[in-house]
Amino acid sequence: QVQLVESGGGLVQAGGSLRLSCVGSGRTFSTYTMAWFRQAPGQERELVAFVSTGGGSPSYADSVKGRFAISRDNAKNTVALQMNSLKPEDTAVYYCAAKRSSGSSYRREEYGYWGQGAQVTVSS
Repeated sequence: QVQLVESGGGLVQAGGSLRLSCVGSGRTFSTYTMAWFRQAPGQERELVAFVSTGGGSPSYADSVKGRFAISRDNAKNTVALQMNSLKPEDTAVYYCAAKRSSGSSYRREEYGYWGQGAQVTVSS
């Protein structure tokens, strides 16, 4: 099992930047695919980005490509989401998630471990 704790959310003006961090517990962090999801009020939780166990070949939702970057440091049990050129539509609660199954990394249902969420609010 892994426990996840996010930090770094907040309020920022449109065009600004924020960096979210997530730290995982335990010695098996490097065996999990790690992802960031977000959920806006009244909407379903959606995938933002994920990164494989080794940190290579990250994938992004079309809505954030070119603006967000996911990275991980297995030595520190951390995964980060750098968010640049933020837009009001990026406002949501952002969740760190971990997956160990062989199922698709694009499917929310495959992620068995979740953090508590971090609020990101982008003002216009």
